[in-house]
Amino acid sequence: MSLFSKLFGGGSAAKPAANSDVKPELYGADYLIYPDPIKEASGYRVAAKIEKDFDGVTREHHMIRADTFTSEEDARVASLHKAQIFIDQMGEAIFND
Repeated sequence: MSLFSKLFGGGSAAKPAANSDVKPELYGADYLIYPDPIKEASGYRVAAKIEKDFDGVTREHHMIRADTFTSEEDARVASLHKAQIFIDQMGEAIFND
């Protein structure tokens, strides 16, 4: 696992449960962000799935952060914001293995 994967939530870390109710947010021209906070005893952990198509193949990255919120809606808003920042900082490199 690369250093960036460890720092930014990639690799074999626990992934958020798939939630069919999550509506994606289009970011930029071609990134889909699915904010999906993880329920924990202390509240909701910031998490999101980021997708992008590469020549017809959809790649995804599960982002999980240490931040927690007592409100699920606050965690959802923060998850979207953190995913946008992550995309701005890393670009397509977030999909590198």
